[in-house]
Amino acid sequence: MRPLPHGSRRLLLAAITALTLPLGLSLQSPTAASSVVVDEAFAVPPSASITLTGHGYGHGHGMSQYGAEGAARAGLGYRDIVGFYYAGTEWGTASGPIKVLVSADTTDDVVVLARQGLRVRSTATQEAWTLPANGATQWRLTAGRSGRTVVSHRSGGSAWRRLMAFAGDGEFSARRAPIALVTPTRTVSYRGRLRAASPTPGSPARDTVNVVGLDRYLRGVVPLEIPATWSPEAVKAQAVAARSYASYERAHPRAGHYQVCDTTSCQVYGGRSAEHPASDEAVRATAGEALTVGGQPAFTQFASSSGGWTAAGSVPYLAAREDPYDGWAGNPVHTWTKQVTDATIEAAWPRVGNVTRLVVEARDGNGEWGGRVDDLTIVGAKGSVTVSGDAVRSALGLRSTWFTVSSITAR
Repeated sequence: MRPLPHGSRRLLLAAITALTLPLGLSLQSPTAASSVVVDEAFAVPPSASITLTGHGYGHGHGMSQYGAEGAARAGLGYRDIVGFYYAGTEWGTASGPIKVLVSADTTDDVVVLARQGLRVRSTATQEAWTLPANGATQWRLTAGRSGRTVVSHRSGGSAWRRLMAFAGDGEFSARRAPIALVTPTRTVSYRGRLRAASPTPGSPARDTVNVVGLDRYLRGVVPLEIPATWSPEAVKAQAVAARSYASYERAHPRAGHYQVCDTTSCQVYGGRSAEHPASDEAVRATAGEALTVGGQPAFTQFASSSGGWTAAGSVPYLAAREDPYDGWAGNPVHTWTKQVTDATIEAAWPRVGNVTRLVVEARDGNGEWGGRVDDLTIVGAKGSVTVSGDAVRSALGLRSTWFTVSSITAR
């Protein structure tokens, strides 16, 4: 899930604004995914500067995080907020452990700082050992021969010394105390257990996986997905959406040895180091609450800003609908502009040669200009290519696929 854009937290926390849309505003009914054929052609002169104007930030599916804050400022409670963005879902519960890939730990070992009560356990035999207080400053798990895990320790910058080895994968724990994981770039504190997990049986490679209770996991997610000091009802809505999304991912695991990642490809997670008292309170206030559909976890996608319309997703409850809460005065990405050159477009699609025309072929039909761009044809001196709005967004660094060409000038 995409977090709020860089710098927006500071901007929004400093903004003291009032929502301009009244509570109870009449809304259009959700609409299904569709594509509306259009024919918007824009001539491009040689050496052109092209200004694009757009709305929103992210894919637009499900809850708008800026919209959740706008709705909270309008007086909506968190249940009303999630009910608006995930219409058709039901309230349920979610708990239990989740396995999270720690992407920043790119080495084939797990290294943690020594601490009182540190234990190591074999996932194959379930045997556990309390590590000795022998003056070590770091402990390490690495792959040994025949699928075994080797436990080593060192003090300061000294060489690693082997303590023991056992069958299967290994994991560190400290009962309910946090553990400090040493990655190639920094040291991060995690709750739960840190496992050196085999991606495939017999492989010498190891991935670091944090096995942690669902609500303890959320304490490291919510403040990285929404500013923790926003309106409490908005932060609670984020907690419910994140808990539901994690439950869905857990039911549809990314790999055999972990269920969810810790980046924007899933939802951002920073362990105990990321926790904030205000978002901790939101997690506690909504403890165990999650959205379901037919008794199964709901796929509760969310994004930074809808721009005024959410986008239809892959399931019926991620419908396109007008969003009156996203456009409050503190949202800097409700409307945005971006300048690109014809050279940037030509570099992204070199086979067209010098660009002469841009033609918007289809939009989703929702909102200003006909909504998000589905297909765009780039015409050049050597040929043309039709690409998706997502491809244009990626190549040109746009905040969303909801954009139009507002001006073109010769350079």
